[in-house]
Amino acid sequence: MNNKETYVFEGKTTNEAIEKAVSELKVSRTKLEIKTLEDEDKRSFFSILTPRVVKVEVKLKEGAIKGKTESKKENKKEEKKEKTEKSEKVDVSKIINELKTFLDNFIKSLPTPKVKYKIEEIEGNICVDLDGDDIGYLIGYRGEVLNSFQTILTNIATKNGKENIKVLLNINGYRQKREKDLQSLAGKVASSVIKTKKSVTLEPMSAYERKIIHTRLQEEDKIETYSIGEEPYRKIVVKLK
Repeated sequence: MNNKETYVFEGKTTNEAIEKAVSELKVSRTKLEIKTLEDEDKRSFFSILTPRVVKVEVKLKEGAIKGKTESKKENKKEEKKEKTEKSEKVDVSKIINELKTFLDNFIKSLPTPKVKYKIEEIEGNICVDLDGDDIGYLIGYRGEVLNSFQTILTNIATKNGKENIKVLLNINGYRQKREKDLQSLAGKVASSVIKTKKSVTLEPMSAYERKIIHTRLQEEDKIETYSIGEEPYRKIVVKLK
């Protein structure tokens, strides 16, 4: 087989596409020549709403054999090195400026333009806080619009393949209020399951909200939780151990 044979893989992020290559070719990431294929499609200001697909072109390095992987220890060591190098290359101030440019233009288009925002880096994440009167429409039913808006901001931050940057959006303190409500719900559901001995399946939630439920119910000795379904309709099942 020609080791210079070219393969193309797709993913929502560069890392996801590379992981598919490693999985299908059954070869260590360190044995691949990887090239991110540039998207030649010029995107308009709001085209960030379109689902992002990243393509990578990979070739086996000289001496690499398809189907032969290195030890887990070697893989982890190399992956740690790659993550460190990628982290060092991230220019957070540049990303924050890009988000500010987007938000300045976005706020001008709102029917309630008196909206203020604050952006800061906290523990490796970029936190965006929006505050204003009558902007509940940016939150939506149980945070659906807020979560979609957060995805847009994350796509802006990661448009150059910086998958290690995460954007956390909060609007008028909604996250704190929602977390409190979910913890209360988790407690009530746990009590119901213990009393009736019947499992309960909750409505679909985002990964962020499911984590709140899972974490809260870890405190319950008689209860266990697990998730079922596919995104964005993934649900939590609460049952007796």
